[in-house]
Amino acid sequence: MTAKHIDLRVKKIYFEENIMNEVKVNIFSIVGQKDCTLPEDGDKVHKTIQKILKEDKKASISFLNVQKLTTAFLNNAIGKLYGEFDETKIKNSLSVQDLSDSGKARFKRVTTNAKNYFKNPDKMKESIKEILGEDDE
Repeated sequence: MTAKHIDLRVKKIYFEENIMNEVKVNIFSIVGQKDCTLPEDGDKVHKTIQKILKEDKKASISFLNVQKLTTAFLNNAIGKLYGEFDETKIKNSLSVQDLSDSGKARFKRVTTNAKNYFKNPDKMKESIKEILGEDDE
């Protein structure tokens, strides 16, 4: 067997393992409708993705047939993951498909806010209280 044949066999094995370790997450199927606006629906998606990541698999998230998408939904579905998993793990384990341009902007905003929040939640809570003019009393 030549080095070229061995290389092709190694690539084939690697590719098959990646396919087996990636789970397609169809948001429309989980939520059951085209509007992804409710935090409660985001919780359903979160549980699915959380389980996949805990099993050290990759999640390919499809927003096919989703027409409305809110940050409230995304905060619960995706944002909470940053409080449970390392940022690098999330980056390496999640991929997103079939998302509109406005959906991509919301997704980016939610992930950026979640990263900042979970890096220092006490500081963020204090900043929010300060902005809202709330006291500790």
